[in-house]
Amino acid sequence: MVVAGAIGLVWLGMVLGISFLEAPLKFRAPGVTVPLGLGIGRLVFAALNKVEVVLALGIWVALVVSAGSAGALVAAGAVSVVLLVQLAAVRPVLNRRSDRVLAGGEAPRSHAHLWYVGLEVVKVAGLVVLGAFALG
Repeated sequence: MVVAGAIGLVWLGMVLGISFLEAPLKFRAPGVTVPLGLGIGRLVFAALNKVEVVLALGIWVALVVSAGSAGALVAAGAVSVVLLVQLAAVRPVLNRRSDRVLAGGEAPRSHAHLWYVGLEVVKVAGLVVLGAFALG
């Protein structure tokens, strides 16, 4: 289970660094316009989400191989469901909005962004719990 915990903590660091540091700070940098920030954000989050899928699969393999505890399995399941909801339901809405902005159009602020951030908070909590069960 140590491997699952280590993978979970790497994932946790990536989410904290990108979602809670890079994403909000890029819009404060001099010269970064909303379209530029959205373009960068789409690339960064597309890459992050691909890595997250690989990390989630790695966690599941590690938990199955090591006969993970019930707590670790529940935490991994919760984090996986959150990721699936983000990828299948929230990201497509955010992408449609950013498509309009990047094409030069106007787009109202989206509540989908708040949902994504809220799910990131839940994911962070789940990864902390996973790490505690897997390494504790």
